[in-house]
Amino acid sequence: MSNYALTNCRIIDGIGTGIQENMSILVSGGNIKQLGKVTEVKIPKEYNKLDLKGNYVMPGLINAHAHLFGSGKPMKAISGGKSQEKLVGLLKTALGRKILDRMVKDHVMAALNSGVTTIRAVGDLFYSDVKIRDQIDSGNFSGPRLLVAGKAISVTGGHGSGSFAAIADSPWEARKAVRMNVHEQVDLIKICVTGGVTDSRVIGQAGRLAMTLEEVSAVCEEAHKIGFLVAAHAESTEGVRLALQGGVDTIEHGSEFDQEIIELFLNNPKSLRGYSSLIPTLYPAITICKLNPNDTLMSPVNVENSNIVFEGMVKGLINASKAGVLIGLGTDASCPFVTQYNTWRELDYTVRYAGLTPEMAIQNATRNNARILGIDHITGTIEPKKAADLIVVKENPLTNLRGLSQVQMVMRGELMIDKPIVKKLSQVEELLDTI
Repeated sequence: MSNYALTNCRIIDGIGTGIQENMSILVSGGNIKQLGKVTEVKIPKEYNKLDLKGNYVMPGLINAHAHLFGSGKPMKAISGGKSQEKLVGLLKTALGRKILDRMVKDHVMAALNSGVTTIRAVGDLFYSDVKIRDQIDSGNFSGPRLLVAGKAISVTGGHGSGSFAAIADSPWEARKAVRMNVHEQVDLIKICVTGGVTDSRVIGQAGRLAMTLEEVSAVCEEAHKIGFLVAAHAESTEGVRLALQGGVDTIEHGSEFDQEIIELFLNNPKSLRGYSSLIPTLYPAITICKLNPNDTLMSPVNVENSNIVFEGMVKGLINASKAGVLIGLGTDASCPFVTQYNTWRELDYTVRYAGLTPEMAIQNATRNNARILGIDHITGTIEPKKAADLIVVKENPLTNLRGLSQVQMVMRGELMIDKPIVKKLSQVEELLDTI
């Protein structure tokens, strides 16, 4: 039965209206048909009535920055070098591709069962993200909504160049890389404007400029002419500035912002929509900074770069929040200790380290992410005619975000998962709880 009546529930709609008590929601054909007070909503006979006994219903979480290839279990290969070369070589084989496809499917289902109903994948191996998206969209199996970038675009020696990124060393090569991704039927374009933490080899490399303004501009022009958004990995102030000047639509990670950068976020004439948004990812930086390198398998250089990036990201998030920049939320899933199922931790970190309120964090992970991804007409809030992307939790997340770690029910359109099961990595969980 695809008609459901969720009744006797508390609603957090993602719009910012607080908690609505004693509510009912009618869901038909995967969409929200009606919501209102229990006394006002008449439940048709053909609906399956589900008494939620005062539990909380909110929009499904949206993870706007994830990679699908990893589970979050630390691997030496994440930091590059010979280990990464060997792993990528294995995954290029026929057997390796099958293993990769199986892992990616497991990872997206772990996310869904944890309450993530939409994922934006921003760089994966061999277009495995495109393949899994197509399988979901074609009805081969029911999974989360996926928006995928395919291969990220980097430069020789740049972030991800040894694994999930294509290499482009000139404006015309950058245009060609965009065209190749479009040919492979991606949904957006991802570029790496600066170096990154996990594959850094010297202190300061994570924020070092890699792409030129001309290369970034070429990517944005090529993508924007067909209506594609461009996401930019940028982990320094100058990296963010250059990316915005080139016309990118979202800054991934971020750094400390000056007034010029804030103004570019708010009014960016070269971006697709005339403004740009921020997707902070505190989670991976925190784990590398605060956990023992013997556990994360990160080098001292990685740790120092992570400290630099984390400090900048927190300052930038605070700057952007005060200035009214549109802010979303992502986890950078696949990094060490950043699992596919722990999206709630990123919400918690933005509250603990950047001073956001729980309600702001929830809005960033639902309504704001939907708007940034261009799907706010479909999902992100609980409103009639939108998709029934919903989660049910027992504990009020506005007073304790950890309540989001125990999801009682997930709805993703016509799919309803009662008592979802998430297989957690026990050692990872134990160490994360010490932070």
